[in-house]
Amino acid sequence: MAGNSRAQFSSRLGFILAAAGSAVGLGNIWGFPTQAASNGGAVFLLTYLFMVFILAYPLLVAELTIGRYGNANPIRSLLAVAPKQKTVAKIVGMAGLLGASGILSFYAIVAGWLLGFFANPMLKIVGLNDAAVWLETFSNERNLLLMLLFMLLTIFVVRKGVAGGIERWSSRLMPVLFVLFVLMTIYIMTLPGAGEGLKMYLVPDASHFSPDLVISAMGQAFFSLSIGVCAMMAYGSYLRKDANLPMTAAQVSLLDTGVAFLAGLLVLPAMFVAQKNGVQIYSETGALLDSDTLVFSVLPAMFDTMGSAGLLIGMAFFALMIIAALTSSIAMLEVPVSTAIEELNIERGKAVWLIGGLIAAFSTVIVFNFGDLFGLVISVTTEYAQPIIGLMTALIAGWIWHRNQVLEELKQGNPELESSLFWKIWPSYVRFVCPVLMGMVFLWPVLKGML
Repeated sequence: MAGNSRAQFSSRLGFILAAAGSAVGLGNIWGFPTQAASNGGAVFLLTYLFMVFILAYPLLVAELTIGRYGNANPIRSLLAVAPKQKTVAKIVGMAGLLGASGILSFYAIVAGWLLGFFANPMLKIVGLNDAAVWLETFSNERNLLLMLLFMLLTIFVVRKGVAGGIERWSSRLMPVLFVLFVLMTIYIMTLPGAGEGLKMYLVPDASHFSPDLVISAMGQAFFSLSIGVCAMMAYGSYLRKDANLPMTAAQVSLLDTGVAFLAGLLVLPAMFVAQKNGVQIYSETGALLDSDTLVFSVLPAMFDTMGSAGLLIGMAFFALMIIAALTSSIAMLEVPVSTAIEELNIERGKAVWLIGGLIAAFSTVIVFNFGDLFGLVISVTTEYAQPIIGLMTALIAGWIWHRNQVLEELKQGNPELESSLFWKIWPSYVRFVCPVLMGMVFLWPVLKGML
């Protein structure tokens, strides 16, 4: 294991806000409401909450525990818990590093669009209408410029280090995110049509329940907590030994799930407000229109129908989206950066610029080959790499890592853990149940195609 001179989060609250920030991203504010709107609202919400509890939370505990035990980057941490399976540990660690980098490469492009939509109303207010239109119009030049701006923001935070950068900015941005959410939700609820969206979101209709919905909710729960890219392993390595890991993981899960719930509470009523204002959101067959570009089409169309108030509401919404994207992107950049610092023995500033520059270069390639690469990179990283890495992490934690070592690590923050209900269930659960559930997330689309 690595030495104790390693950087640490300065407080438990700072870690919880940073880890929740890592988990809270576009998957919560864009992905979850879109999934809920496409899958019957309340039924999807209830299934998702259940899946966070039975799949995402146990795996989050596993990743944090591996990271804190290893007290190093994900590759070294995995080697520490699986010293006799060095090849497997190195492959999983490298896959996590590449997965996080790959996700950030397309994430930075999408987050760049958010910067454009945020700046658009300000340019309109000062009369720069041509520039405002350019920021909202798809082009290689716009995509490149905005991606680079977002990557610079991410680099700025990560180069400041764990306590001075990641923790400080997460502790500032997460409360702002919550305040913006609450204020916007209250405002949207006062508008005509919001009640219909609220009913869809909170009143279950069992007719929407299906195996597809269960698998979608399982995947959403898994992805929304940043499982399977070693980000939580990297953050866990900066945790103090006296932290109660099961409780900390529960608090991170609750914060992340709370943001997803709030996002649904905002976006679904907003969709029906948009519909009331003449914006079409569902096709004649009942399918959600523009589900992939919901936040770039339906919601801006709604803001446009609201006059001058719409400009401010639109800016607040995209500010919220940028905060969520940034708190996730800094976690994704930290995974390869922490590895480069320890494995290549270079200082943080150089590592951040080197890794950030390489990812930005790959993003540039995607920008100029958008049609061929954008969807492919998303599919490879989120549909294949993430579930497989998550599955391997569960197998390492459940089958390879010695049970007594796991217990000793967990007891450091909770001496009475051995006699708790958590310890009676969790080790066997991660060993048997989590791999089966992960396999279902990964294999269901294949099995469905064969049936």
